[in-house]
Amino acid sequence: MLLYLLDLFGTAVFAISGAWLACRKDMDIFGALVLAFVTAVGGGTIRDVLLGATPVFWVQNHDYVLVILASTLLAILIRRWHEKTHHLMLLSDALGLAVFTVIGVTKALDFGASAIVAVMMGVLTGCGGGAIRDLLSGEVPLVLKKEVYAFAAMAGGALFVVLKPHIGINEATLLSAGLVLLLRLLALYKKLSLPRFHLPPIAR
Repeated sequence: MLLYLLDLFGTAVFAISGAWLACRKDMDIFGALVLAFVTAVGGGTIRDVLLGATPVFWVQNHDYVLVILASTLLAILIRRWHEKTHHLMLLSDALGLAVFTVIGVTKALDFGASAIVAVMMGVLTGCGGGAIRDLLSGEVPLVLKKEVYAFAAMAGGALFVVLKPHIGINEATLLSAGLVLLLRLLALYKKLSLPRFHLPPIAR
């Protein structure tokens, strides 16, 4: 039950981030709804399709759609305060990433996926929606930049796969989500990043 409530919380946070990006891009209400929706459930939708888990989760449970609609409306109403709530949103986004990652790995394992595929599904669930949002808005996806984002999800997903056969699922969930959250917050507040690689200029 707690994981489900956190899942809805993560859905709301991701939806708000999508709606606020739409506002910064001067999109209309429909654009805000589209970005909010793909950010919140885009990764999970692709995961379910790849796993054959159809109908996808938000079609079976309309709570997700209602949360997205309510979150989009809230984001538009409080858009003038988005800068003041920036740090809170980053913290909430990190928590959403942690929860979505564990949910993605868990669902993949339940559908008989191998360990490496399960980790990939966790990363897709946590990062896929944001990547679609960025592409639709003309931004370079966050997962392709130097920030520690997808790597945090990958590390947490791998830890869950390793721990699950040996300890209880609740303990594995808490430890794995905690690792994702810790890595993401360290990256944000310590400005940690993955190394970048540059190609040398081509000689003329």
